[in-house]
Amino acid sequence: MTHKKLQASIRNSLEHYLNDLQGQPPCNMYDMLLRVIEPPLLDLVMEQTGQNQSKAAQWLGINRNTLRKKLQEHGFLEAPPPAAK
Repeated sequence: MTHKKLQASIRNSLEHYLNDLQGQPPCNMYDMLLRVIEPPLLDLVMEQTGQNQSKAAQWLGINRNTLRKKLQEHGFLEAPPPAAK
């Protein structure tokens, strides 16, 4: 799939979303879109890389620690236990 096809697919989905609102204005659409797209993106990239976080981080163009944080935020990894004092 080319970038243009992916963009067209996303645009089509967004048009459906806006139509479903039946004229009501969306709220925080940018943040909502990121929250909706990030989990399946992370899931698919982790699947395609055989759960290799370093490779997945390279594919995504982000730091591995950032990837781990995002995986934890979306429930793909358990959060580390709090440090003992």
